[in-house]
Amino acid sequence: MIEARATARYIRTSAQKAGLVLDLIRGKDVNRALATLKFTRKGIAGDVAKVLRSAIANAQNKDGFSGDVDRLFVSACYANQGPSAKRVRPAPMGRAFRVLKRTAHLTIQVAERPEKVVAVAAPGGAGADGENRPKRPQRQKGQPRAEVRSQKAEGRSKKAKAKE
Repeated sequence: MIEARATARYIRTSAQKAGLVLDLIRGKDVNRALATLKFTRKGIAGDVAKVLRSAIANAQNKDGFSGDVDRLFVSACYANQGPSAKRVRPAPMGRAFRVLKRTAHLTIQVAERPEKVVAVAAPGGAGADGENRPKRPQRQKGQPRAEVRSQKAEGRSKKAKAKE
C-alpha cells in the first residue's frame, strides 16, 4: 500500500482554524476531498487544496504506485502549531496589548485503498463449513409474529425427531 505525504509550513493561520477544514476531508477519496475544498467558504481551504494536490503528486511519483488516482484517499491530515509572531497594538491610556500572529504547519497524508478481495463460492454451492443450512422462516406481510415463532418451534421439534 503506497503512502505519500505533503507538508506546508508557516501558513499564516491558526492551527485551530486549519483543523476545522482538515476535519472535512479526513478519510475521503482525494477527488471528493478536492471538490469539498473547492466549495468550502474558508480562506485556508485554498492552501489545504494545494497541499493535497502535492501529496497526490508525491504518491504518483513513488515506486509501486498502481497509477489509479481514484484509489487514493486522505488517510491522515492534521495542523500543528507553528511559531507565533508577537506584535504590539496601542491601547488606551498609554498601554499596549500584545497581538499573536499565529502560524500553522499543515500535513496531509494520502494512501492507496487496498483492492477489495471477492470471496469465491465453494463448488456445489456449499457454505464455508461445507453444509447447506435451511433458511429461517421469515414473517410474511400481515402475518402475526406468534405464527413465525410457532413455525420455528416446529422446525426444532423436526430436528429432534430426525436425531432420534
